[in-house]
Amino acid sequence: MNEIGIMQGRLLPKYKGRYQAHPVGYWHKEFSIAADLKLDCIEFIFDFNDFEINPLYTKSGINKILEQIDQTGISVKSVCADYLMEAPFHSDNSNIVTSSQNIIIDLLHNLALLEVRDLVIPCVDQSSLSDQNKLEKFINNIKPIIEVADNNKINLSLETDLNPVIFSQLLNLLPYKNVTVNYDTGNSASLGYDPLEEFKYYGHRISDIHIKDRKLNSGSVILGTGDLDFNRFFKALDTISYTSPFIMQVYRDDEGVEIFKKQLDFFRNLLNKKI
Repeated sequence: MNEIGIMQGRLLPKYKGRYQAHPVGYWHKEFSIAADLKLDCIEFIFDFNDFEINPLYTKSGINKILEQIDQTGISVKSVCADYLMEAPFHSDNSNIVTSSQNIIIDLLHNLALLEVRDLVIPCVDQSSLSDQNKLEKFINNIKPIIEVADNNKINLSLETDLNPVIFSQLLNLLPYKNVTVNYDTGNSASLGYDPLEEFKYYGHRISDIHIKDRKLNSGSVILGTGDLDFNRFFKALDTISYTSPFIMQVYRDDEGVEIFKKQLDFFRNLLNKKI
């Protein structure tokens, strides 16, 4: 059975009121809560803001994460590079691109110390690959990162809002075994995409799955109340050999824990029925 993990911060009070952010200064508190909920892992967030003091970015910080892993048994197998939402590889500013490349390369070397398997590269919302020019820039500018990631045994898991055909075309232009796909159930529901069609085009390259629910053309809602078709998602999942964790990136309120528990129970029940 696949492990279940959580997107960092979902079990803690919001950091500076932000919906999703690395909880600077109190991130460690989430490990014991996750263990109590019998979760398996936490997908860390690497933000643009305060990235220099993110524990992922320093050797001392990595050691502190390893201590938490050792104490709680909660692993860190994936990281979401939200940094690239603000400073994407396909920016029109070459200085931003160079800086992002250097920072992500430094990050990858640190993530190898944690034995992280997936670095999620978000190309959605303000970092969307919205035209051919951005696509070409992205392909050219991510190539130096691919080799570094491969040397560190890390996948670059692309999260995009592209339709299945165009996303498949992008992947064909990046035919590297460690360039994979992050599949976000809520984003696909919001965009009106069909999981069976999506998996037909690139299911074999999915290495990281975010679990959330959204209404069509709208934001996150409590799991099971949106437009995610769980039957079609699980049918699609049956077409591939997915062995990585499901990362719960579900709807949250200001505190996080109680509303998360309800959604965790909902998802675990679905998994048990599937088995």
